[in-house]
Amino acid sequence: MLVFLFLAVSILSISAMAESNYTVNVTANKFLGDYLVNQSGFALYYFTDDGSGNGASTCYDDCASKWPPFYAETITVPDSLRPVDFATITRTDGSKQTTFKGWPLYLSSRDEAAGDVFGNGQGGNLWHVIDPQDQPQLF
Repeated sequence: MLVFLFLAVSILSISAMAESNYTVNVTANKFLGDYLVNQSGFALYYFTDDGSGNGASTCYDDCASKWPPFYAETITVPDSLRPVDFATITRTDGSKQTTFKGWPLYLSSRDEAAGDVFGNGQGGNLWHVIDPQDQPQLF
């Protein structure tokens, strides 16, 4: 029995280590469904005001301090995501930002721990977690 328990714990540890190697992953919330997270399990958000342009960020200065742009130099994702859906843009301040299906990605300064989604619906319902299967098209 002890050997079985050790084997089970080892398999779970290996799975957890493999998942932590992703720079972007998918997690779920019983109210929000599936959404994207960074390598630390923090929710990734999109800003609806970014949708009226060409995939460029419109969040700078005070906005960017509350909504830090997410950037990963190399994107690694689980099989449920497509690497081709991610890209990098150069912001007007010269920094880089990762996009998903053309939407610049952000973190929320309100989220203090992995699994927090306090940014969802903020700013007059302008900020949202990203459902990888139902992300709006840029217009």
